[in-house]
Amino acid sequence: MVHDSDLSRIGISLPKNLLDKFDEILNLRGYSSRSEGIRDAIRSYITYYQWMSDVTGERQGVITMVYDHEHRGLMQVLTEIQHENMDIIQSSLHSHVSHDKCLEIILVRGDAGDIKRIAETLMAQKGVDSVKLTTIPIEDEAHSHSH
Repeated sequence: MVHDSDLSRIGISLPKNLLDKFDEILNLRGYSSRSEGIRDAIRSYITYYQWMSDVTGERQGVITMVYDHEHRGLMQVLTEIQHENMDIIQSSLHSHVSHDKCLEIILVRGDAGDIKRIAETLMAQKGVDSVKLTTIPIEDEAHSHSH
C-alpha cells in the first residue's frame, strides 16, 4: 500500500482528447480514480522501456506502426528509412485502416540495437501515431539441436 507521505503531487497538462480517451478507459476498467490509472500507466511505460532496454543480441521481430498517410512528406520519409535498413527489414505489410490512417507491419531480423534504432527513428516521425516493437531471440542452431 502506498502511504500519503510517500506520494509526490504533480500537475500535468494534457490535451482534452487524450484525457477523454484516458477517462473512458479508466471507466471501462473500473478504476476508482484518475491517479490510480495514471500510476498504472506509468508503471506499464517503465516496464515497456526496461523490456526494450533488455533486448540484446540477434533478434527476429515485428514493428507495428500506425500513422497518418495524409501527413505531408511522411510516406517518403518512411520509405527512405526502410530502404536505408534493407539489411534488417525482411518484409513489410501495409493496410489502409481508414481515409487517413495506415497500419504497417514490418518484419525485422538482426542485431537488437539496430532494430531498436529503426523503431525509435520511426517513432520520432511527425504523423506517426504509434510504434510497437515485439522481438524474440534467435536461437543458436548449434545449441538448439543438441541433446
